[in-house]
Amino acid sequence: MAEVIASDGVTLYAEAHGEGLPVLLSCGLCTTHVNWRPQIEPLSRAGFRVVVWDYRGHGRSGVPDDPAAYTIGHVVDDIARVLEWASPGRRAVVGGLSFGGLASLHFALRHPDRVRGLLLIDSGPGFKNPEAQARWEGQVERTASFAESRGLAAFVKSRASVTTVGLQPELPAAVAAGEAIAAQDPKGIAHFARRIAGPAPPVIDELASIGAPALVVVGEKDAPYLRAAEVMAARIPDAERVVIPGAGHIVNIEEPEAFNEVAIAFLRRIAAASD
Repeated sequence: MAEVIASDGVTLYAEAHGEGLPVLLSCGLCTTHVNWRPQIEPLSRAGFRVVVWDYRGHGRSGVPDDPAAYTIGHVVDDIARVLEWASPGRRAVVGGLSFGGLASLHFALRHPDRVRGLLLIDSGPGFKNPEAQARWEGQVERTASFAESRGLAAFVKSRASVTTVGLQPELPAAVAAGEAIAAQDPKGIAHFARRIAGPAPPVIDELASIGAPALVVVGEKDAPYLRAAEVMAARIPDAERVVIPGAGHIVNIEEPEAFNEVAIAFLRRIAAASD
């Protein structure tokens, strides 16, 4: 584990496990690196260097006071710095869940030379339709306001639990994830939500330019993202879509064995193609 220093001096918490092809995983809004615990041991045992981290304003990373420190450009640069710390000079599979998938797409489009593959999980390419974008920003604002007024311990126990710890909150991995979410600073989550996750630019028109292979994973019960998964798989030239039966939005915690199986198979194909 380490504290990686961002371009503006913010400290970013990161961990790297194992050796081999680097795989950098980014979280959804409001969640932390602990959400990836069910993947660290299986993926590293399969021969990959698993990198997990916390966004600025999240988890164990720094929480800047200045709202101007929260932009999608900062997130893209933060990913680059964490990747360079974990595997200097190496190309990686970059991926994430929900907002983490969108952040990974922004990174791949700005730094295609750093990306060997994309792992896009219960995610989407953003919204071109102004009404859909307005609905999304309204949802994000409600998240930010809830965090500020009632705290993240209450947030993770609310209806938001299905998009933070999953449909089975009693699972040990979900309990651990929830505890880490509850311990965060609401101020950082609110800034990140309002300044980054809400207004994040869509990339749907740029998907056809992505040269790296992509695996698009979505839970069967994650209705809001089923169509988005179809769109990404159709528009990214070398993409495969996998639907995980019985899973909702937090597919990697709800159905870890099924998720790990498809992820490892994809990563092995990427590694073999590069050997």
